[in-house]
Amino acid sequence: MKILIVSDTHRQNGNCLRVIEKVKPIDLLVHCGDVEGSENLIADAAGCPMHIVSGNNDFLSNMPREKEFMIGRYKVWLTHGHNYYISMNYETIKAEASDRGVDIVMCGHTHKPVVDISKEITLVNPGSMSYPRQEGRRPSYIIMEIDREDVPHYTINYL
Repeated sequence: MKILIVSDTHRQNGNCLRVIEKVKPIDLLVHCGDVEGSENLIADAAGCPMHIVSGNNDFLSNMPREKEFMIGRYKVWLTHGHNYYISMNYETIKAEASDRGVDIVMCGHTHKPVVDISKEITLVNPGSMSYPRQEGRRPSYIIMEIDREDVPHYTINYL
């Protein structure tokens, strides 16, 4: 199974649409928020199921603020992350993920890509496709692949 994880596209959809075409076919697209009204455009381009939540810039959105779902045998919690102070550190969101009994938490907001795999929780933040903030400031996304043994693998990719 191949999952494309993106975040913080902020209605600047060119990079996201290029990445979708580049990595297709995908089985699932996950958007971690701040899509700013482009959710249908991105979903149509992906041509697969999509999970998406609202971010701090998705004003008047009817998208959920948080979502839990399964990917294979893994329970995933999807949230933009701004309500868990992730701009300071990931401790609060990881504690909440542990309390919720999830295996993987996916978030955005910081515009910096992270894959943090620990014994109990895997935290995934794809960074931003439009306004990256990490060193080098290259737009980023994550490909998550579930292998035949149902083991997830994560790759941070840059444009």
